[in-house]
Order: sequence, then structure tokens, then C-alpha cells
Amino acid sequence: MAVAWIGNRETLVERAAAHAAALLGSSRCPVFSLDTDIHGTRAAIALAERVGAAYDHADGAAVSRETALFTDKGAMTVAPGETRRRADVVVIVGELPQIHHEFVGELSATVPDLSAKNQREIFLVGSNGASAPPLSNGRTATLLSCGEASLGATLAALRAQSRGRQTSQRVSNFDDFAKALEAAHFPVFLFSGDATEGLALEMLQGLIADLNRKSRASGLHLPASENGWGSALASTWMTGFPLRTGFARGFPEFDPWRYDVARMIAAGEADLHLRISSSIVQPQKKKNRMALIVLAKTQEPIAGAAVTIAIGEAGVDHEAVVYSSRTGSLRSIDARAASELPSAATVIRLVASHVSSEAALPC
Repeated sequence: MAVAWIGNRETLVERAAAHAAALLGSSRCPVFSLDTDIHGTRAAIALAERVGAAYDHADGAAVSRETALFTDKGAMTVAPGETRRRADVVVIVGELPQIHHEFVGELSATVPDLSAKNQREIFLVGSNGASAPPLSNGRTATLLSCGEASLGATLAALRAQSRGRQTSQRVSNFDDFAKALEAAHFPVFLFSGDATEGLALEMLQGLIADLNRKSRASGLHLPASENGWGSALASTWMTGFPLRTGFARGFPEFDPWRYDVARMIAAGEADLHLRISSSIVQPQKKKNRMALIVLAKTQEPIAGAAVTIAIGEAGVDHEAVVYSSRTGSLRSIDARAASELPSAATVIRLVASHVSSEAALPC
């Protein structure tokens, strides 16, 4: 099976890696999009430092909103295990990614240690028509809504009513929510940056802080992308900064606007894009003469890519270390269907071995 191509021509992985290294060495403004495991992220950041690249997650907007909450505002959070054991009131804030639906279903099916009843109270904050992840035994979450108002506006109204203040529109089922909070020992708010704007995340933390004036409450961060959050953590321990960091001046600089890779590509600032994805990527429209290098799980060259190298999927084709939202930490996973496809880290290190350590950094 072919695993490497230069343009549309099949070639050896070694030659494809050497050609990719040559393109990186001649680039003045390379950018990396990551969607890989911890080892792949570490190798990519090391390569970015070598060639002076900026790097971001493939879905950088959602991960950036979550990162900004912790870097700019701060958050009161609890571990998933503590939520399973202690939370007697669970509040789902907005829409949660599909990968977390099973966890929410488990919460609805189990009884916490601190519960005075035989089940948890479950609420959903959102607009009319919002739906919660499937709950056990046909249960439904109680909707807290201000009609068609945005999630941020609904949270603001919920926070105001919780403090006894007047609002232009009352939150539906607020009395049930207030009674549940009054009897609760440990309410937990589930949130994600996937479909939640930054101001809404800040308003939620304000609500949690208000509740802690008289009782106890916390939030559980369920990341929009487990790979993305794992990459953010790896970037932080390697450089001191999360994703959207660049090495254009030879040292790490964090700027969530300047190093937004999607923005850089759209604005024509980047002249080379390295896309690293553990899943199959769809062909994308290139900007001007920007060179495209793709490392992805694919059986054919990506349209428009100067270099395509097939890699395995973490936890499927090879063992890996990934972030797990079920534990709130990193974990090692075995390969479910081991194959001969190389890991992202292996290919990136091969490319890096062909990059001159004395190559001038981009300006």
C-alpha cells in the first residue's frame, strides 16, 4: 500500500520527508494545524521551533475559547471522577460535543454519594428547542431558557435572578432550579467551548462564583476536542504557552489573534501549511501559492498537496498517549487494530531529521 506521495506521484516515505523538509526550510512563514496525540504534538512543536513556524489546532476557534477562559478569566472546575461521585445537581450549559454524551448518560443513570434522593437533578441551559444528550430511563432535562435569547444572555438572566435581581425576561423553570440549588450539596455545571462563546463561558464562571458565596458549586470542563486540549497542555509544558504560539523570532510567543492559523491562511500571510491529522482530511482550497504538506490517514494523495504522507490513527493503528475527558488527565491507549502505518510523531521526526539545524529562521 502506498503511504507517501510528492504531488500525485507515489514515492518512498524517506524522499517525501526530505522534500517536505526542503519546503519547510525555504518557507518564510510556515504554519502548522494539529489534530494529533501527545507524542505527535511534541514532535510538531519541536519542528515548529526549528523552522520558525506558528501552530494551532485544526479547530482552533473552539480550543482558543476554552484556553482564553483559563488564561484571561480563570475558572472553578472539578474532576470528572468527583462529578460522578458527588454532584447531586447537574446543569448542562449549551450543546456538548457528541464525545461527551455517553458520560452525561452515565451521570443520569447513577446516584451520587451526597444525594438525598435516588437520582440527580438535571437541568439544561439553552434556547427554546435546545436538546440535552440522551438520558437514562427516558428522563428529560429541565430546560432553563429565555426564549430565543443567546446562551450568554440566558446565563446572565439566570445569574441575575439567582441574586434576586429583576430581569427583562424571566428564565423558564427558574423556581425548580432555585429549589434544587437550595437542597443541593454539590451542583456541577457541564460546559464546553464547542458551541459556547467566550462571554458566555465567563458569565457561567460568574454564576458559579456567586453560588460559592453561600454554598458550594463548581464546573466541569468537557473540551471541544480531546486532541486539541491535550495539545494545549503539551504546548504549555513545552513552551510556557498554549496553542496559537509561534517561533517567528526564534523564541515562543503566544498571541491568540496573530497566530490564529486559519486567519493567517485566509489573510495570505502563510506561505506553507503543514496539516497533521489523525483522521482522514478533506481537500481544502489553498490560498494563492501557499504550499501544502499533509500528514493524514489516507490511501491517496490529498488534492493540491505538494507532499502527502499517510500516518496511522492514535489508538487504532498504533498505541498512543492522549488526553481523556473521562479522567481529566492523560492516559495511554493500546492499538485496537495495529497496522504498519507510521505514527505522526515518527513521520514528523523523520522530516525534522532532514531540516538543517543551521537554517535561517523566517523573519
